[in-house]
Formats: sequence, C-alpha cells, structure tokens
Amino acid sequence: MALIQDKSETLATVLANIRALGPTLRERALENERAGRHSDQTIADLDAAGAFNIANPAEYGGDELSVRQQLDVIIEVGKWDGSCAWTVWVDASTNWIPAGMGARVVEEVYGIPWVGPRVAGSSHFPASKGRAKRVEGGWVVSGGPWTFGSDALWAPYTNLGCIVDEGAGKYLVGVQVPRDQLRFIDDWQVAGMRATGSVSMMLVEDELFVPEHRVVDFRDVTGAKIDSGLAGPLWKVPSLGWAFSLMAGMSVGIATGALERFVERSAGRPIRGTTYKNQLEAPLTHLMLAEVHSKIQSATLMARANAEETDRLGALAAAGTPADPEYMQMFSARVLVETAYAARWCAEAIELLQRNSGSTAIMESEPIQRAWRDARVITLHGALNLEALSENYGRLMAGIQPHNFAGITTLDRFAPAPVKQAA
Repeated sequence: MALIQDKSETLATVLANIRALGPTLRERALENERAGRHSDQTIADLDAAGAFNIANPAEYGGDELSVRQQLDVIIEVGKWDGSCAWTVWVDASTNWIPAGMGARVVEEVYGIPWVGPRVAGSSHFPASKGRAKRVEGGWVVSGGPWTFGSDALWAPYTNLGCIVDEGAGKYLVGVQVPRDQLRFIDDWQVAGMRATGSVSMMLVEDELFVPEHRVVDFRDVTGAKIDSGLAGPLWKVPSLGWAFSLMAGMSVGIATGALERFVERSAGRPIRGTTYKNQLEAPLTHLMLAEVHSKIQSATLMARANAEETDRLGALAAAGTPADPEYMQMFSARVLVETAYAARWCAEAIELLQRNSGSTAIMESEPIQRAWRDARVITLHGALNLEALSENYGRLMAGIQPHNFAGITTLDRFAPAPVKQAA
C-alpha cells in the first residue's frame, strides 16, 4: 500500500510540474516547429519536470509509474504541445525494448547520468534497409538509412531494426547503437509533429562493429524471453498495451488542449453571418461542443481501460499466472484498433473546433491549427492503419487468425487462437 501511495504522490508532483511548465511549452511551440526539433532548453525543462523518468526502472532511480499513471502524464503534456507529448510518449512507451534485450543493455541505458529521453528506436516495422551480419565476438551492421527516428536526437542509444539472412530465412534484430556512432539526416520537413525531430539516421562509418549483447533477435525482444534483471510488474506488461494505450493518450491530450483553447478564444467572439455576438451563446456552438466532448470522452475511456488492463496483465505475469495466449492475442489486436479509433475521433473533434474557429485560426501562432495538424499525423502513424487493424481484429472475432506479418506490431508472437470450424 505504501508503494502505491508513494507513486500516487510522484504522479501528482509530475502532473503539477507539467501544468506549471505548460504555458512555456505552448509559447515555445512555434519556434521549435520552425527549427524542426525541440530546443535543448525544452528537453531540459521536461526532464526537470520528471516527464522522462515516469517509466524508467526503479532500480536505477526511475519513477516506474504504472501504465495507467503514465497515461495521465502523456495526456497532460499533450494539452500544451503535441510534439512534446510525442517525445515523452516515445521515451516512456519504448522502455520495453532495452528491457527486452537483457540486463547488460539495461545497465548501459539507465546506469548513466542523462538529461532527456533515454530510449529511441527506428525501422522495426520492418521496412528496414539496415543489415546485420554475425562475426566473431559480435555483429557488423551496415546499410540504412533508418527512418522516423523519434527521440534519437537526444537519447544515448538508438535501437535500429536490421535484417539478418543466415540462409534459413530472414529475420529482424534490434541493434543498440550509441548516439556518437550515428549521423543524423536533416529530412524532417513534415506537416505536423514538426518539433519532434524524428529524422532519419545513417552510421558514421559504412560499417559498425556491435558487441554481441547489443544485438538481439527482435522476436525475443517482443516475446520478453530475456531476463532484464528488473523486478517490477511494469516489465511484465504486454508491450503493445503499454505503447498504444499511451499513444491514444497523446491524441486525447492534444484534443483536450484544443477544446480548452477554443472555449478561451471564443468568449465574446461574434459568428459571422449570424446575429450572435458571443460564439459561446450560440446553440450551434453548444451542439458542436457536445459532439467534440463525446469524441474525446470515448477516446479517453478506451485509453484508460486499455492502460488498466495492461497493468492487470502485467501483475498476473509477475505473479507467475499470465493470461492465456488466446486472450493476449485478442487484447493486443484490440488495443491497436481502439488506439486507431481514438486517434481518428480526436482528430475529428479538433477539425470541428478548427472549422468553427474562423480564419484567424489558420495563423501559425494559433495552437488550434497546430493541434489540427499534429492530431492528423498520429492517425497516419505506420502502426495505426485503421482498416488493416479493423480487419485483423474482426478476423479474430470471427475465429480466424489475423494476417501474419513481421515487425513491432506482429500478432503472431502468441500461440495461435483456435480456429472455429464451419458447421
């Protein structure tokens, strides 16, 4: 009980810190967008607020909040700046990658003083141009570029997806590469999430020798088959539940911030083409606000439910009584499709707010237009193909196995669910 209370107090402190920092994050957002990356001061301020410590291991001084508590932090950051929320989300939700690579990698990532995110990853889907070849004492990595390297500009290591072909079929490995061995490409010119600096990367040299412990078959990482040396139930939660319930929280936070901004800027503002002198007194505004609320609330409730279920499943696994594989496969497919729906609903909610905000809402200085763009970028993430995710979940509901594909969101890491036979 004391541990839960301590974490609750930690959560309250982090949330208070972020609320205090929030107006500054919003004020800096335009400058950071134009730079294509967060300023070093923004990274330092988020670190000082505790945002980058929420999912770090307790053994190394981390807060190790539950997934449900981490969700609250992601939502709060998202209210103020979507790019900041993305950076905090990536840091929190990919901690399972170094943990899944074993105790030596964990020590390297978390055992050093560091300001900013500690975790980054790239090309695990696996549209990877990276290659890894086994040699004496380790591996030689080559190829690239590795794309969409969120947090790589600030993390001490980036985990690169590489393809291995040893004659018995290709497979994906995760390769932990130090920051000073990477060259960053200035190619992050995008429609939204501009300050995340999610650039592509190349190796400094054409080839890089990597010690054996830093290269792991990604099926072993996703399957949590290697002992991390970490004791808490967080390290037993399903990785898809962890990553994607928090991703939904990012959409919720951005939409909630846009709604608050809309109400703030609409007070006393007339609606052109009508006799309404105050937009907040118009019935058409009331109807729109109710629809916006319903979309955001639906996304919020799904994200919370998935985060809570992720924590429950982690606790079961930590107690030695994990859920059965069929349920785990179903839950993983469900959290993916529900995150895609949450992203869509929140983006639609912001589009309603944008459409009812007048022409001044297209100005770069207006947070609503930034929220509009950032929320749409989330819906376009490679893991949130709504139609594909819907088909896979629908197949499971019908008793048919989902598509068998490689990468970070694969659903075949669990034992296949029974296939119902036709009558």
